[in-house]
Amino acid sequence: MNILRLEQVVKTYGEFRAVDNVTFDIPKGVVFGMLGPNGAGKTSLIRVITSITKADSGQIWLDGEPIRSTHQSDIGYMPEERGLYKKMKVGEQLTYLARLKGLSAAQAREALSYWFKRLDIVDWWEKKVDELSKGMQQKVQFVATVLHKPKLLILDEPFSGLDPINANLIEAEIRELARQGTSIIFSTHRMEQVEEMCDHIVLINKGRNVLEGQVKEVKQRFKENLFSIGYSGQLPEKLQDASRFFTLKNSENHHMTVQVTDGTNTNEVLRYLIGAGVQISSFNEILPSINEIFIKRVNETVGA
Repeated sequence: MNILRLEQVVKTYGEFRAVDNVTFDIPKGVVFGMLGPNGAGKTSLIRVITSITKADSGQIWLDGEPIRSTHQSDIGYMPEERGLYKKMKVGEQLTYLARLKGLSAAQAREALSYWFKRLDIVDWWEKKVDELSKGMQQKVQFVATVLHKPKLLILDEPFSGLDPINANLIEAEIRELARQGTSIIFSTHRMEQVEEMCDHIVLINKGRNVLEGQVKEVKQRFKENLFSIGYSGQLPEKLQDASRFFTLKNSENHHMTVQVTDGTNTNEVLRYLIGAGVQISSFNEILPSINEIFIKRVNETVGA
């Protein structure tokens, strides 16, 4: 079951097509990475999903229903450009935002008590937002985004401005929300965070969906039959007929990288190397990183 489905969504601004026939599904209860270079159309797409702007054409469904403005209470959105009132006190502001999301006064107090304790910010209640550092404001913004228990949480660069300790704290809360069934769209430029946190990804470039799928499946799709082989002792000066099985890419510090020939089973490579007198200590497949895949797909779609 999907929490969100987009089908042929288009959004234009004058002559510029910011979102160009985008189609993808987001399963329930996953952390879904929305990737793309600057100006790719991610923010325009998010604004359509959250009903901040309206699509020119196409369909969007939230939890099986055509999306409408009343679904805003089911969505939590933390934009990259934060939207806090600088002169308001933290407690007063979050109570106000909770009431806007449909919580009663009692529900707001309960939710805020939970999150203030959870994020260790109990003594911030009377502080004004402009008295807080950027990282502290980030934690307040996170509370504002999640306190109404949205079905769909959209986080745009959620770790911006956070020190490593608080970044780990927010990351743990995001993982826990996903474990509890919240569906999360995670938009970031930091590919290492995508590797760590995301179950699925979509790559947007020039307003179009140019890649999507489960992270593990995408990495398999882009692999190049590369393997890292650890060995002890010395390699033979010349590996006879090795090209039937692999191409040696490099060899140093008792590790070599080989590209296995298409159609060759890795067991054949192992048998060949052992037969040649190579003392193998490790044999591991090298999968491309999400960052490498990102760069490859963006470059492939330049000018397309």
